[in-house]
Amino acid sequence: MKPIYILLLIAVYFCVLLTIAYFTGKNDSNDTFFKANKKSPWYVVAFGMIGASLSGVTFISVPGWVQSSQFSYMQIVFGYLFGYFVIAYVLIPIYYRLKVTSIYEFLKHRFGPKTHKTGAFFFFISRVLGASFRLFLVASVLQYFIFDAWNVPFEITVILSILLIWIYTFKGGIKTIVWTDTLQTLFMLIAVFATIFIILGELDWTVSELFASSEFNSYSKIFFFDDFNNKTFFLKSFLGGMFIAIAMTGLDQDMMQKNLTCKNTKEAQWNVISLGFVLIIVNFIFLTLGALLFIYAEKFGIQIPLVDGKPKTDLLFPEIALKGGLGITIGIVFILGLIAAAYSSADSALTSLTTSYCIDFLDIENKEKTTQKTLRKRAHIAISILLIVVIIIFKHVLQDNVISSLLQVASYTYGPLLGLFAFGIFTKINIKDQFVWFIAIISVIATYFLNLYSQTLFDGYVFGYELLIVNGLFTFLGLLTIQKRMDK
Repeated sequence: MKPIYILLLIAVYFCVLLTIAYFTGKNDSNDTFFKANKKSPWYVVAFGMIGASLSGVTFISVPGWVQSSQFSYMQIVFGYLFGYFVIAYVLIPIYYRLKVTSIYEFLKHRFGPKTHKTGAFFFFISRVLGASFRLFLVASVLQYFIFDAWNVPFEITVILSILLIWIYTFKGGIKTIVWTDTLQTLFMLIAVFATIFIILGELDWTVSELFASSEFNSYSKIFFFDDFNNKTFFLKSFLGGMFIAIAMTGLDQDMMQKNLTCKNTKEAQWNVISLGFVLIIVNFIFLTLGALLFIYAEKFGIQIPLVDGKPKTDLLFPEIALKGGLGITIGIVFILGLIAAAYSSADSALTSLTTSYCIDFLDIENKEKTTQKTLRKRAHIAISILLIVVIIIFKHVLQDNVISSLLQVASYTYGPLLGLFAFGIFTKINIKDQFVWFIAIISVIATYFLNLYSQTLFDGYVFGYELLIVNGLFTFLGLLTIQKRMDK
């Protein structure tokens, strides 16, 4: 598929998004930008959150992960479901009862302003890195398959990507995103099913023949019980997935901001629980696609693309879709799916970061009414620039598979949030607010060194995504050391 055709397709796609933004952004108020006026239908939010939860990382990186990890990712996904039940019946009632705009306002109510800002800071770091990981992936694909042919620098590709998001979110904010995410989720799912159907046709297989084949079975092992020290061991992956869902969805302003646009607690709970079940099915389909891609590549002699001389499995899907001889149809559905998946999470990240910065750091709701909108728009621009800078840095430092890197970083940045919220919800202990930031930073450092030397300390044990739980536990225990003594 020629680069100019891909570019025209992207342009048409963004014209559709801009049309949605025009109608949803007519009321350019902070209440619309931050809360969507609390009028979003729960089923629209739930469907749109599929795309936001999966993102471009899942669209490309999960299929590319199959070669090294088979279907072990499903163990994490099963854990997600249990995490979503905790979100629905523990966290969401608290957020609605307190009527928060930013979920980190809970920490201010419970402990004080310093804890509030500590929680918001760790979210800010987490989401900047997470959004940058996702956007780095889609920018890399656009660069490799479009802009390299025209000698356009990677930096320009990144700037254009962020600029497009900024254009359709700067007025309507979360209200626009609730509806654009719905469209983007639809495009993403169509792309996956269409790709599977086309590749099965090329292999002359039915779905049942695929599942019965020895080639598929060589990639599709789900459960790993044989080596407790390995990071893919079932219990470690399951618990890690459960707490990743709690932290990266329930304690994440980006994901919760959409939930908080629902009319009431019950509708928000329906949204989260339905999402948990749907993600099991959708992730299995993505992994099935991954197996198909490697089977197809092996049969037709397609090499995994090299980046800086090293195989990059994240690029196998686009390599087959755009250069694998499967025709223009698969190229079109791949580009639509990729852009939809990537921007459905990136646009909401930009909006949630703007929301958190305005509410948690600028205290915008207590500013003069005449300046609130201006402050919000300036914050929106500043965060856009920050994302550009971080993505460009990633080009020079990121080596691993993107989803693996994303979940590893989450173990460090979301751990303090997990510990803070658990302490606030499950204890009634008051703490010295001014020392919370110190405890959070020490917990991250301790977790890093524990992970670094785990094989030496624990007879070959390698931490997986349960490292997030350890980080949260360190924070929880650290908070006990700064509790306030009761006056006698």
